[in-house]
Amino acid sequence: MIVLKSQREIEAMKKAGEILASCHKEIAKLIKPGITTWEIEEFVDQFLKKNQATPQQKGYKGYEFATCASINDEICHGFPRKEPLIEGDIVTVDMVVNYNGALADSAWSYAVGKVSEETDHLLKVTKEALYKGIEQAVVGNRIGDIGHAIQVYVESEGLSVVRDFIGHGIGAVIHEKPDVPHYGLPGKGPRIKEGMVFTIEPMVNIGMYQTKMDANGWTARTVDGKYSAQYEHTIAITKDGPVILTEQ
Repeated sequence: MIVLKSQREIEAMKKAGEILASCHKEIAKLIKPGITTWEIEEFVDQFLKKNQATPQQKGYKGYEFATCASINDEICHGFPRKEPLIEGDIVTVDMVVNYNGALADSAWSYAVGKVSEETDHLLKVTKEALYKGIEQAVVGNRIGDIGHAIQVYVESEGLSVVRDFIGHGIGAVIHEKPDVPHYGLPGKGPRIKEGMVFTIEPMVNIGMYQTKMDANGWTARTVDGKYSAQYEHTIAITKDGPVILTEQ
């Protein structure tokens, strides 16, 4: 069942999203060769505490960290670690913030120092794909219109869209209906209605779209070892169009 949110609930989620967005802006200042994703993890934990918020991922289905930190060929759910990032890496930092019971979810991919032209193209296309998906998130469209717009654009740029991980509704819990694939056919899936709140979070690969799982049971990687990037926003559907809750 898709739970439609009241204006009051959306405003509460927007406050959580503003904290999350401000945290990402601070992370952007920290990213450079030599920093570890463990240091980013500790920064996020402290930042959220200072803002009277909590990391909703910590403890979710046994997950131990405030962030997911996925490096290079890791698609999603990478564990924070103590190995330094190096010039040319990319790292996706994903987190869910709980502020007074309202949740917001957002991921951003960051370049570490100077990256290759191919990697820079990946980052730019993935970010643009997110916004092309958001453009389709209007009352009367269908969920499939979002994924179709993303897939057509990404593949036109010579890249591929991950199928195994998708966007999702969000509210009092991290994952609700509807499922939001980043691929597929237009005109398919649930009708988009005012009051829906969900994430759009395309994961885009330089090579093949298929994934493989690490032994830890969480971290997904590309099957060919090529880089993957992700950008994610939480959006609310209003009669006037989509509102991004995870930006300032």
